[in-house]
Amino acid sequence: MAKRFPIHPAHPERTCWGCDRYCAASSMACGNGSERSAHPVELFGPDWAEWDPLASQPAEGDVGVGGVDADR
Repeated sequence: MAKRFPIHPAHPERTCWGCDRYCAASSMACGNGSERSAHPVELFGPDWAEWDPLASQPAEGDVGVGGVDADR
């Protein structure tokens, strides 16, 4: 069973978030060990869990860039 993924960890910069091991950034056990995977809170901010990527896409038939309809 996989570990639960923390939504707001206290110090996300101290951990590699690339797999379920959650290794310390100074001693990673998996991957090539060259760079740790960042937690989403570091990349997208504290409200990352509420973000809906599908809501930010234009609906089908919406006006495209420059006011030109994409279907024409």
